Amino acid sequence: MAADLRTIYRAATAQAAELALRGFRLKYPKHQAVADVWSRNWQRVIPFFEFADEIRKMVYTTNAVESLHMTLRKVTKNRGSFPTQEAAPKLIYLALQNVSRKWHTVQGWREALRQFSIRWPERIEQANAT
Repeated sequence: MAADLRTIYRAATAQAAELALRGFRLKYPKHQAVADVWSRNWQRVIPFFEFADEIRKMVYTTNAVESLHMTLRKVTKNRGSFPTQEAAPKLIYLALQNVSRKWHTVQGWREALRQFSIRWPERIEQANAT
């Protein structure tokens, strides 16, 4: 089912996405609630298809967030409890400090930034000035 949903948000155009959504409805009659969520929010979804592939990929990719979540989960998972109220936030802070040293540019960011520069040059110039 996830692969069929992917054909919707990775479609080349809003029309192709709408066809994929119709196909999803036909293929998964027991999961109409999922298709209904897409349909109710369709006006919010279709502007997404105006962006270049590089920007769209940056929007729908969650790898960086999932990786961070996994790192924080590893740090807190084996602790049954924390000795004080401040212990958990301190532990998470230290974990964030450690993991941030390993962060690099998000995959595909250069291509997306090029597209942002074309689409919104004044915003990019303003961000670079600060």
